[in-house]
Amino acid sequence: MADDRVTIPALLEMKRSGKKIAMITAYDYPTARIAESAGADVVLVGDSAGNVVMGYESTIPVTMAEMLHHTKAVKRGVKRALLVADMPFMSFQVSAEETIRNAGVFIKEGGAAAVKIEGAGRARCAAVRALCEAGISVMGHIGLTPQSIHQLGELKVQGSAADDAVRLVEAAEALASAGVFCIVVEVVPREVAAVVTSRVGVPVIGIGAGPDCDGQVLVFHDLCGLNGPGAAKPKHVKEYVNGYDVLETAVRSYVDEVRSKAFPTDANSFHLKADDRRAFLEQRGPK
Repeated sequence: MADDRVTIPALLEMKRSGKKIAMITAYDYPTARIAESAGADVVLVGDSAGNVVMGYESTIPVTMAEMLHHTKAVKRGVKRALLVADMPFMSFQVSAEETIRNAGVFIKEGGAAAVKIEGAGRARCAAVRALCEAGISVMGHIGLTPQSIHQLGELKVQGSAADDAVRLVEAAEALASAGVFCIVVEVVPREVAAVVTSRVGVPVIGIGAGPDCDGQVLVFHDLCGLNGPGAAKPKHVKEYVNGYDVLETAVRSYVDEVRSKAFPTDANSFHLKADDRRAFLEQRGPK
């Protein structure tokens, strides 16, 4: 490569060579810059923005306009990592034409290199093939698919029964055959994810799927501990810092200093030059 940008062929080579892929979500320019400088290989503009950024109870309400807004912001902070945009609920289920049109917006206007769609089955594979034929790269997503929360009933481990585990493996194989360049496998038993990883030729990125996948992905706000008191902390998430407490302490200190008149001080203030100050006071100063 002429530079060190992560490409889809580079990800495929990482799988072949056994080098693990680090993927993280980002939703705006600052989180994108952090992910980029930390060396993430793939940055996903996840529809999890609905939960962690917009305060929705699920990802269902997230719109194309909202996702495009976040994708554009993240793009400005990403130079090296591969940028993938999540297609929100009902942006890829209606027809092949609408799916291609919506995905094309993320590529052409948002600056993403690829899109991600949730689910498997005949309809999803048809959507994948249509997008690939249109020249749009697709990341698959199986296992726990949050956009299907009403069908699932609750967010829980998928593929726990033997028959369900077999269906997950078959779903991964079907998506790979349809043309996805990568598959996210979410919240499934480690043994199932390991078989999926060994059976498909494309990288498998786990989240709550054990260490045998080709790579891992976590939500930025989860690993940085930004969700705050009372927020659920799933078993598969590792919190690397309690960012909420760190930031709350900083803001609380600011509020206290404003109220106590400790901030701002003269060191935080700007001053006129001596001649300008004298002239100003003569013209507009106290009588």
